Amino acid sequence: MSGTTAPMVRLEGLVKTRSQGGSVFELRVPSFEVGPGRMVAVIGESGCGKSTLLDIVALVMEPTVVGRFEIAAGPAGLPADAAALWARGDEDALAALRREHFGYVLQTGGLLPFLSVRRNILLPAELGGGSVPAGRLEALAEGMGLAGCLDRMPSSLSIGQRQRAAILRALIHRPRLVLADEPTAAVDKGRARAIMDDMHRLAREESVAVVVVTHDTDLVLGRADAFYSFDLEHVSPHMTRSVCRPCPGGAP
Repeated sequence: MSGTTAPMVRLEGLVKTRSQGGSVFELRVPSFEVGPGRMVAVIGESGCGKSTLLDIVALVMEPTVVGRFEIAAGPAGLPADAAALWARGDEDALAALRREHFGYVLQTGGLLPFLSVRRNILLPAELGGGSVPAGRLEALAEGMGLAGCLDRMPSSLSIGQRQRAAILRALIHRPRLVLADEPTAAVDKGRARAIMDDMHRLAREESVAVVVVTHDTDLVLGRADAFYSFDLEHVSPHMTRSVCRPCPGGAP
């Protein structure tokens, strides 16, 4: 990435191998990075390894091999060496990075039905022991068209409204990285475009690095700043290799 701002995530020389039922799937990622204020789209069909890559970036799946894996959230402004944390099995440090610096948007929103929208959004900050500055929730909700929905229950919201609430929940504790796995899978095309617009705008306004996994190229064209796709190769009847690379020319 050009410029003086360090990437929030930098991966180099990643290999993840998974075996199941006599079949082997190997994901290779020569390089991957995303910086603050930028939205990166990871595009591919089912089975190409895009969710595996997201799980690795999210620090919930250990790489088989990785040459460099840095998260720009370490002490004194230095990158945290996630590769070293995995190598020594430091689960506490990995969990602290996830809790303090990451936000997540799931396919279906994942709101708890027994809590109000307000309580759902504030939950990550409460679980992390942090506080939300006065007016932050209301300002974010206003920008997302949810100002009148905060004290309602999730069941009274439309699918699109619930997904927007999930985005606010991911942002409320000021994470440095937001990871979204098919965040528009449960909504129609019009709402899906609006949600992607929201995520792109909030990346800029909040200076958050955003990684969006999707199979729908049209949704991220004109919105994402960089694109990664996958080349699948059937190495043998029992082995499939997928290589994730930046899209030539910067777009699919």
